[in-house]
Amino acid sequence: MFDALSGAGKLDEDDVSDYGIEGELRRMPAHAHDHELESEQAYLAELYTRLDAKRSQVKDQYQAALRGPIDLQDGGTLVARDAEVRTLARSMTRLDVADHGLCFGRLDAISGERLYVGRIGIFDEHGDHEPLLLDWRAPAARAFYVATAASPEGMRRRRQFHSLGRRLVDFTDEVFGRPDPEAGDDSPFSSDAALLAAVNAPRGEGMRDIVATIQAEQDEIIRHDHPGVLVIEGGPGTGKTVVALHRVAYLLYTQRQRIERHGVLVVGPNQAFMDHISRVLPSLGESEVVFMTVGDLVPGLHVTAEEAPDVARIKGSRAMLAVLAAAITDRQRLPESPIEIPLADVTMRIDADTAQWAVEEARMSKLPHNAARAVFREIITYVLTERAIARIGHGWLTRDNRDAWEKIRVDLIDELDGREQFEAALDELWPVLTPEDVLATLYTSTARLRSAGAETALWREDGTAWTVSDVPLLDELVDLLGRDKRSDEAAERERIAETDYAAGVLENMVAREDLMDDEDHLLAQDLIGAEDLAERFTERDTRDLAERAAADRDWTYRHVVVDEAQELSEMDWRVLMRRCPSRSFTVVGDLAQRRSMAGARSWAEMLDPYVPGRWLYRSLSVNYRTPAEIMAVAAALLADFAPDVRAPESVRACGIRPWSRHVSAEGVSAAVEEFVASEAAREGTSIVIGPADVPGAVAPSATKGLEFDAVLVVDPDRILAAGPRGAAELYVALTRATQRLGVLHQRPLPWALAGLAEAPSGTASENGDQRRTVS
Repeated sequence: MFDALSGAGKLDEDDVSDYGIEGELRRMPAHAHDHELESEQAYLAELYTRLDAKRSQVKDQYQAALRGPIDLQDGGTLVARDAEVRTLARSMTRLDVADHGLCFGRLDAISGERLYVGRIGIFDEHGDHEPLLLDWRAPAARAFYVATAASPEGMRRRRQFHSLGRRLVDFTDEVFGRPDPEAGDDSPFSSDAALLAAVNAPRGEGMRDIVATIQAEQDEIIRHDHPGVLVIEGGPGTGKTVVALHRVAYLLYTQRQRIERHGVLVVGPNQAFMDHISRVLPSLGESEVVFMTVGDLVPGLHVTAEEAPDVARIKGSRAMLAVLAAAITDRQRLPESPIEIPLADVTMRIDADTAQWAVEEARMSKLPHNAARAVFREIITYVLTERAIARIGHGWLTRDNRDAWEKIRVDLIDELDGREQFEAALDELWPVLTPEDVLATLYTSTARLRSAGAETALWREDGTAWTVSDVPLLDELVDLLGRDKRSDEAAERERIAETDYAAGVLENMVAREDLMDDEDHLLAQDLIGAEDLAERFTERDTRDLAERAAADRDWTYRHVVVDEAQELSEMDWRVLMRRCPSRSFTVVGDLAQRRSMAGARSWAEMLDPYVPGRWLYRSLSVNYRTPAEIMAVAAALLADFAPDVRAPESVRACGIRPWSRHVSAEGVSAAVEEFVASEAAREGTSIVIGPADVPGAVAPSATKGLEFDAVLVVDPDRILAAGPRGAAELYVALTRATQRLGVLHQRPLPWALAGLAEAPSGTASENGDQRRTVS
């Protein structure tokens, strides 16, 4: 699959008429080519004219909807107006992003039909509504990605456009079957050209969509209609992340009504990665998507700190469920001595036996801790009032006098509810708890850790110094504790107060109406009730779906994408399963790149507890990012630490050999500066990866899922020795480069990297291009 001319330099404008993008000689006569180019440019111009007209039409509709009259007395009209505005806003977004690369190809069917494929669908609204441009996700567009000479899918030719803005620069043809000279098909053309042009292009600041260059194995996964969990595994550079994001776009196209109202959640390893991928779906016109790291899954809590590997392993285990339950149980206490509750006529005591009965009843209710407090309170109240009535009515009151007995009970309950001592006793024995309180109290007490059956390795001085591994535990505690009923009651009292106020407003309106002598005048209460009016006083939520979903812990999504999924722990998976009750997931990862001690050793281990028999596995085998020269180095390391895993096959060679260079401790900084200065003069991106004490270096874990034109890896032996998953970390570092890879080492190279060519001092960066080879 290697292209002999890739990396041999760019073509100048004079070459365009004779050569394809990657230097494929085109045998189509120049005059025929120019005529075709002119014809296709005219067709694209017409598509852009229609796009502009549609955009103007939708913009006018949007402005009209914003300016339209609103009947404040009709809640349905208001809701409908808001829905219309949001729908039109989404339509404008999709039309705006379509401007870039609107049409990227044409299919010529054996039947003679021509189909143009692009970013969105455009139809002839003035004729018979025939498609002028097929949305790339439409079933009829599938052949554009999967047709081959062996299986042409009913197609004769695939034409791929190469545009600059709205101008068609060139096109390349691939003819299926025997060429037809009369149609200008003089020679077949390799379909790798457009793909290689894309993968060889310098990297920018973010991931790009691949709608114009989706490959057959990627397309099969993107269009997969499995309703459960689809696992996509692939080595570095196989495009698994961008495939997963395009699958989201495809699902939103085919199942928009089901998915769009609840949105899609995309979970990734770190914020740099999320920033890198965040442009892909918007570039495809899809905005109902929430991007989060695991550290963001609890609203209001943004955490990036990580645990030591052993602690992360403990916290990520399902065994923590028992620890959390025990930590809550430990806060449900019995009094060491009776607690006195003074009332007007008698002093009552909460003893251990009474509290024990209340605790047992509350636990048997199976309610979350905070909700079960009502049961605990009810039992305590019952015992205290029964004993108080017996003492108050001693000698004259019996249970046969139920009315008097119950009247006294009501009075006593009212008195208890107002006693600070009673509330304090309840707070001591069955306190209202928050997830943060439970976990912080547990971490800062070795006694509580022992009581909960937890390992003392979890102890820390600052209980609230939250880490990424704490997030799933905090989320689990939300369900174990339940809501604070007192907060809900306060909210209800506030709502009642707002309704009472609104009722007063209505009474004033009615009073004014009574002064009017008009029997036909419609009264205010005929149009709107007090509760409806109270809602009008409440500030309307104008946030879009992504903002509302991200702020709501109880929000459930219709689909979830999990990237770098091999890093997620058992407890992480519990959080995500709660977020998606329908269990509709696209899971992306590479077990060979796992660095977390709590992460997946197999997909079945993580998924079978939730979706047994409902998950499918698909793999990607072609490396589109890492050139063969660099992948050969990484593959040697992979064979050492994961001999059962096959490295992905690179689609191209870049002609630049990776290099290594031995430096002294004093020379590291100068060598890094040399690399940075050299790459700054080039087009594209670069990065230095190494231990924390290397100036300007980032850790390998911070580069997961990212790609750069040039990478400098510093002290690979130290990365390898940094932890139990050091080999996986080094593998990640070596596979981030799309063009150039250099390695600086102070000690001898790990034997798996011994094949790297040693570069003389001072030639590490600037002479890289002199060692080009043609594959």
